Amino acid sequence: MERDDDFEDGLRRHFSGGPGYLNTASVGLPPRVGLEALREHLDVWEYGKALLPTFDADVERSRAAYARLVRVPTAWVAISSQVSVASGLVASSLPDGARVLAADEDFSSLLFPFLADARLRVRMVPLANLIEEISADDDLVAVSAVQSADGRVVDTDALASAAGSAGVRTYLDVTQAAGWLPLDLTRFDVTACGAYKWLCCPRGTGFITTAPDENWLTPRFPGWYSADDPWQSLYGAPLRLAPDARRFNVSPPWQALAAAAPTLELFTDLDASRVRAHCVGLANHLRAGLGLAPSDSAIVSVDTPHAEALLEAGMTAAVRAGRARLSFFVYNTRDDAERAAEVLGGADMPM
Repeated sequence: MERDDDFEDGLRRHFSGGPGYLNTASVGLPPRVGLEALREHLDVWEYGKALLPTFDADVERSRAAYARLVRVPTAWVAISSQVSVASGLVASSLPDGARVLAADEDFSSLLFPFLADARLRVRMVPLANLIEEISADDDLVAVSAVQSADGRVVDTDALASAAGSAGVRTYLDVTQAAGWLPLDLTRFDVTACGAYKWLCCPRGTGFITTAPDENWLTPRFPGWYSADDPWQSLYGAPLRLAPDARRFNVSPPWQALAAAAPTLELFTDLDASRVRAHCVGLANHLRAGLGLAPSDSAIVSVDTPHAEALLEAGMTAAVRAGRARLSFFVYNTRDDAERAAEVLGGADMPM
């Protein structure tokens, strides 16, 4: 693989950890700017100096930075917590008898809210056939942009085009994509992201995107922070929700978003195509060392009896669907790929 030493060194300087850590698909490592912001806010909290409205700036910074990352207007972004919350919002907004198309292999937090709703008719197909299966008989197609178990990448352009041609709404989970895979989410009706993986934010930080005119989507858990002016909407009727995606806001996890704001802003300053090239390049370097064909993903899924040996060698990975799952991000190096290949019994790595 080609090396871009200046770019790679510039990325790694933002992180204290990273060498040997091949598990961003489970949880990302925090950059220094996020940790510093979190520690500052913990100190403020400890001594009772927090003025709660001041946290609103972190919420808005986070929304704006995330919007830049996924190329949507800030008005399209709501703060969320988990993908299952967004999936439940979408599922419960569909009419009785609505037909949902989904992939057999997808993550349960995306699937379960649809499968648990007895009003809906859910059709499951293999991921490889999902796009070609989209038809005018469907009301919604729901899928992850990148599969959690094995890193398979969905052709989101083809997905959006096929759904648009058939008049089918789209719901896309970008949790395993946002941060390493360049995205344009303006083509999808609703998207969800858990930001604690490739976006390196604290657990409980998440986002929903939807255009303000998606009136079929019903606020199911509105609270004071779903209002246009939250601090003037703490008590009493009438209902006064925000006119944009903020009507789907959950109450903000203040400390988490204090760390998320500078973390997300860090990523907006990076060249997304170079981040993808770095991550996929390292993954393919490992694949080459294991005698596998190259792929288009930052995630490598390997059927190996040596997964536990990674931990013994001081490396962190995961086991998903019975296979070792290794994931590469901006703090990883070529040494990580080569060490992993050696531990997993690969051939000599090409230079």
